[in-house]
Amino acid sequence: MNNITDTFKLYNGVEIPCMGLGTWQSKDEIAKLSVLAAMSHEYRLIDTAAAYGNERGVGAGIKECGLKREEIFVTSKLRNADHGYKSTLNAFELTMEKLGLEYLDLYLIHWPNPVQYRFIWKEAMQETWRAFEELYEAGKIRAIGISNFMPHHIDALMETAKIKPMVNQLKLCPGITQDEAVDYCKKNDIVVEAYSPFGTGAIFKVPEMNEMSKRYGKSIGQLCLRWCLQNGFVSLPKSANPMRIKQNGEIFDFELSKEDMDIISNLKGVCGEAPDPDNILF
Repeated sequence: MNNITDTFKLYNGVEIPCMGLGTWQSKDEIAKLSVLAAMSHEYRLIDTAAAYGNERGVGAGIKECGLKREEIFVTSKLRNADHGYKSTLNAFELTMEKLGLEYLDLYLIHWPNPVQYRFIWKEAMQETWRAFEELYEAGKIRAIGISNFMPHHIDALMETAKIKPMVNQLKLCPGITQDEAVDYCKKNDIVVEAYSPFGTGAIFKVPEMNEMSKRYGKSIGQLCLRWCLQNGFVSLPKSANPMRIKQNGEIFDFELSKEDMDIISNLKGVCGEAPDPDNILF
């Protein structure tokens, strides 16, 4: 990878940029401005979700950025309360209305086991995926995938699925490596995306990362994103600061040593723990 527009290829041939803009916790107007800033600095992947409440803002930024629709890779995710076949179809139409788009590049099941479906999660997930497959086959989505899925969730999905997920989006950052899920995905040709690559800000207080930042002459955020890239993850850093958005994309002129990659991977606990999708309370 030599620049932010370089891509990973999904198994269906669709190409996804190696880094994008995360928009969690950005309200509509901030999301719009963040998208515009990102596009001006050559980002081409934007990640949102129904649960973020900012799909209208993201859509406005896409509309106003001046780029052709086919130049931008747009991801959204299904809200937890909308699992099930009919609910998924309705939720997708609402997402498209809010974004103001005719098609989506990637649609993800946000969580496999929401609290609303705790006792029927497998059946609800399988029916949700049936709707995803239908939307994909109708050409309304270019790629379909999952988020926060562990191997047993994917195995359950594949009991009835006709189409294998193309992407799994996971919390991946220094000390949170989710090795079992990542290895499973890589063995099954599922591209891994890293959300919260800065551990929602916790990483900036870690002494080892400050020392490494001085040695490389790079920000701690850039080190985290380079770590993602060298691990083969698509990274989704969130920022509403135009200068930070620009800086986050400047990770293609250096390489982390194996020793420093290992140091970052082994900072266990500094960014908390990976979420347990079978025990989330939302």
